[in-house]
Amino acid sequence: MEQVPALQIDGHTLIESVSIMYYLEETRPQRPLMPQDVLKRAKVREICEVIASGVQPLQNLIVLIHVGEEKKKEWAQHWITRGFRAIEKLLSTSAGKFCVGDEITLADCCLVPQVFNARRFHVDLRPYPIILRIDRELEGHPAFRAAHPSNQPDCPPEAAK
Repeated sequence: MEQVPALQIDGHTLIESVSIMYYLEETRPQRPLMPQDVLKRAKVREICEVIASGVQPLQNLIVLIHVGEEKKKEWAQHWITRGFRAIEKLLSTSAGKFCVGDEITLADCCLVPQVFNARRFHVDLRPYPIILRIDRELEGHPAFRAAHPSNQPDCPPEAAK
């Protein structure tokens, strides 16, 4: 599809965030990001799926170009808000310190970039206190700090906020 992400690893090239995360989870078990409990695993997958299927694709550059410069902010705000309402509802029954309980999971890895995008498109985040609390909790974590767009070598200046 000529899009990112793509990861070259172990002699293979993998595409799409969630499939990459599942591969890493299954091949590097020393730092698990999926709970052992089957129900909690399902909750992680629910949150990841809402983000990966219902929120994030509608903000892809190719979609925003198609929507047009004059409508892209309104478009992004609409779909992020719709997705965040669903995510906030899911989190109301699954969250502890993080998205699903008190351990960082793949759901947290999916959530944080969407909060970044929400801020980029000036979405009012006040209606999502659980999302905001989790984002605040994770913003100081070394792995999330290192993964922040502003810390990437190819980060454009306008994204380094």
